[in-house]
Amino acid sequence: MKSFKPLFTSALVTALLGVTTASVHAADLLDTVKQAGVLKVALEGTYPPFDYRNSDGQLEGFDVDVAKAVAARLGVKPQFVTTEWSGILAGLQAGKFDVIVNQVAITPARKQALDFSQPYVYSGAQLLQREKDSRAFKSLDDLKGHKVGVVLGSNYAELVKAVPAVGAQTYPGDAEMLGDLATGRIDAVVNDHLMLPYLIKNSHLPLRTGNMIPGADTQMGIPFRKGNPRFEKAIDDALAAMREDGTLKKISMQWFGTDTTTPNVH
Repeated sequence: MKSFKPLFTSALVTALLGVTTASVHAADLLDTVKQAGVLKVALEGTYPPFDYRNSDGQLEGFDVDVAKAVAARLGVKPQFVTTEWSGILAGLQAGKFDVIVNQVAITPARKQALDFSQPYVYSGAQLLQREKDSRAFKSLDDLKGHKVGVVLGSNYAELVKAVPAVGAQTYPGDAEMLGDLATGRIDAVVNDHLMLPYLIKNSHLPLRTGNMIPGADTQMGIPFRKGNPRFEKAIDDALAAMREDGTLKKISMQWFGTDTTTPNVH
């Protein structure tokens, strides 16, 4: 019997490996999405011009259009799930949706917990100030001793909090933050420079853009749960095809009047 034991063990190991390999293969998110026929996409739905509800209650915006185009290239339909920013990354990790398409900056900390697609937006941090504030803050160091507004949980909050002596004031959203800026409760706001023209126009407050923050360029990607290599390739292939055929540029030009999908947009 001893002479047969190695053969039996080898066969058993091979069988188990086959089962394991099949399980891993079946567990890839690409198979799940294809089988369901839908890509569950999380976004805030309150973040214009990236994603928001129009007068008819329908979701629209730059990220909405990007998500629809990506889903189409995967051969599935997008299913949008509106989620508050404060819980959106945790919701992704918990499997409540497949991806987030909501201007999620690719950061080392986030990459420890999630995988990301290639970048599809290149942006940067910019200051927002009161219209009659003539001070020219050129960096975050210039803001030491001042109060700076940031959205809670954003990469800009992390950026400001990392500078000693800058008073980071966090807000759940833009409305209250801009109101405090206009009334002088805070000295400046740090936000995505693509967002600022929209905020100024629609807030109807006496605000103006300030300087870009040096060294604070950001790249936005589509995050998803780790361990899905085939899904990762499919998402990257879709974005690459959209870049190649001009779809990404077309969507960007529609919403911003400039191509934000390539580096050095500012």
